[in-house]
Amino acid sequence: MPLEWVDYQQAVRLYHAGQVAYTCGVLLYRVRGGINARSGLRSVVEVNSIIATFGSNRAIHAGYVPPLNNHALFKRDAHLCMYCGQHHPGQELSRDHVTPLSQGGADHWRNVVTACKRCNNHKAGRTPEQAGLQLLAVPFVPTHAEYIYLQGRRILADQMEFLQSHFPRSSPLRTRALQ
Repeated sequence: MPLEWVDYQQAVRLYHAGQVAYTCGVLLYRVRGGINARSGLRSVVEVNSIIATFGSNRAIHAGYVPPLNNHALFKRDAHLCMYCGQHHPGQELSRDHVTPLSQGGADHWRNVVTACKRCNNHKAGRTPEQAGLQLLAVPFVPTHAEYIYLQGRRILADQMEFLQSHFPRSSPLRTRALQ
């Protein structure tokens, strides 16, 4: 189960501490250390793109809900305004509450969508129906694996394949992540 992104320094620490159970993916780095005074050998740690550590993932349970943030929300919605359907850069987007907070809505994945600032201002404190707007997609809560994908910046092909194997079959992100 994918748990989190780690940089190569954190990965080297895990290798050194003997916490790596197995690796897959491609070799990313070969980190060379100092020369051992007794043996005369130089230490080398090879870091793969995917590492599995010992332990359990008890923190990720059936009711897990990833933290809501705009970066992941905008990526979940493919930087599209869920009202007008236009693609926008991040600075032109905002988080819209489908059922406004003022009407009892919650700041939760199932009640928020990406909206351009123009559509969000037009909708104001109303529901889409009250504002004469229609949602283009149903908001959903990403699974932990989907959230890791949404948090990633540059994902290697083998890492993407590994993450996608943990996406639900019905996930809207499954086909989008292939592009």
